[in-house]
Amino acid sequence: MKTSVFLYPWDVVGDPGAAERVAALGVQQVTLAAAYHSTRALTPRHPARRIVTAEHAAVLYPPDADRWAGRTLRPYPQSWVDAVDAYAEAAEALAGAGLDVHSWVVLAHNSRMGAEHPQTSVVNAYGDRYPWAPCIAQPEVRAYLVDLAAEAAVRDGARGTELESCGWYGFAHLHAHDKIAGVGLGDAAQYLMSLCFCPDCRAGYGGQGLDAEELGRAVRRALEPVWSGTGAPEAGWGGVEKLLGADLAAATLRWRTGVARGLQESVVAAVRAAAGTGFQVLLHADPAPYRSGANVGVDPEHILSVADGVVLSCTGDDAAREAVLGPFAGRGGVLAANLTVVRGMGGSPGTLARDAAHAASLGANELRLYHAGLASGPDLAAVAAALSG
Repeated sequence: MKTSVFLYPWDVVGDPGAAERVAALGVQQVTLAAAYHSTRALTPRHPARRIVTAEHAAVLYPPDADRWAGRTLRPYPQSWVDAVDAYAEAAEALAGAGLDVHSWVVLAHNSRMGAEHPQTSVVNAYGDRYPWAPCIAQPEVRAYLVDLAAEAAVRDGARGTELESCGWYGFAHLHAHDKIAGVGLGDAAQYLMSLCFCPDCRAGYGGQGLDAEELGRAVRRALEPVWSGTGAPEAGWGGVEKLLGADLAAATLRWRTGVARGLQESVVAAVRAAAGTGFQVLLHADPAPYRSGANVGVDPEHILSVADGVVLSCTGDDAAREAVLGPFAGRGGVLAANLTVVRGMGGSPGTLARDAAHAASLGANELRLYHAGLASGPDLAAVAAALSG
């Protein structure tokens, strides 16, 4: 199976041996970050550094000044890699080692935007803003994301792109020093805490026959047992219906699904228009339409009619892989199973060959390995052994 590893440009820039080391793993492709959120990352093999602190969401290339002139929402350039165009420099080195390069673009996840333009953020039923989560129902946000995707995806040397967070972001997020584990939120409560009540979403609920004030009260009532500890965490869409009621739940999902589909269709069309033919477009996705986050909830049939395929989180046990791959199997397109290979981040490089074979038996036809820049030497040795078998 075609296999790609994720990398940041700073894993390569300034390290003349990085590209050859990656190629020696036995992979054919690198998925290289072109637009990414804030992070603190190890560079365990870099000759000059061990830590990179990306202080805010940024593009890893010089943004087009003409494209963004006069616009309130615009991408922030990076300042933590000593390169004029970190993406291009890394991509050139990787291509020189015989690797295909695809861009990796994070869209609706941007804490700096939320801090500087708070009106763009998702607002929950209690009035709390999520500065890391731009509301994709807002026209200005959608226009920004579509143009960002077209610019960040289609970089010199990129033969395709993988779009992360191309849909709703919500409550779940590792934000600063998170202190949110004191109350166990199940899948259903996460959904309710991710519903947005900004002016655009309030109007959108109205289009579904809902009164936004009444919906907000219903959400807060539904969540009260969670805060008081009198209700067990509810899982799945059935849990959402149990907490909120089937009719209300369905109406909120109709609104959110329509908004997300519109964004995804516009983003993919913009990328293809900028790239021309033969440019592969994949989305990081989850087969449960109500889920939000990096792997956005989608309807498998719809998304495979829009994009060339999906990247699916397949780290975990057999049941987890079956749950995420099953709804996509037999529908065509690229089904890339994303397996974490960093032990310290919950990955299992030692079982990579077995896990990859299991994913293939469920319909996966490509592999993604997270993350070659962050993995230890022994983790990478395990990857190389698995891929050579």
